[in-house]
Amino acid sequence: MVGWVILGVVVVLILAWLVFTYNGLVTARNRTQEAWSEIDVELKRRHDLIPNLVNTVQGYMGHERGTLEAVTNARANAVAAGATGDPTKIGQAENVLSQSLRSLFAVSENYPDLKAISAFTNLQENLTATEDKLEFSRRFYNGNVRDYNTKLQTLPTSLIAGALGFKPFGFFQADEGDRAVPQVSFNNLPPAASPGSLPPAAGPGGPPAPGSAGPPPQS
Repeated sequence: MVGWVILGVVVVLILAWLVFTYNGLVTARNRTQEAWSEIDVELKRRHDLIPNLVNTVQGYMGHERGTLEAVTNARANAVAAGATGDPTKIGQAENVLSQSLRSLFAVSENYPDLKAISAFTNLQENLTATEDKLEFSRRFYNGNVRDYNTKLQTLPTSLIAGALGFKPFGFFQADEGDRAVPQVSFNNLPPAASPGSLPPAAGPGGPPAPGSAGPPPQS
């Protein structure tokens, strides 16, 4: 009789642990996916601002058609990558877009008439604010990924996580090349009224680790 009681208690404890562990993993996964959605919101906001930026500067930077086309093409590629839902493709496309925007702002330093336009400065400030929010969202997302992946890799949870359908997420990291200041040639530019300084590096767009099952939601 005592043996059955002990067995019953053990079964109840195991079931309670399974329920507690499963609910904890679901909560961590949902929190991570929510953090990814914040990144997605800021990326879409940046995509919406860029056409207005290009329309504003193209009348003043006629000699910089290549730079403007690079921004436009990078934006189109980033939007297309976002539609795929593949974090790796999204990160790579956003890296290119960040680099093209930095080049555009670097060149704009040589056009004082453009910098005197409030529409341009407002767009530049909005894009800078968006980059700051992206950086914050990236850090928040990576923190949630770290906590979630740690749960998956820690015993005894790791023994059942895979069987329950939980997979690790990849970190959304800024690419090292994305952090470098772009090399811009001013050989064919008109003389600048006053030399400006390069703007700070744009926000993150690096992809999660290849092969990860990062957001969108896992299947």
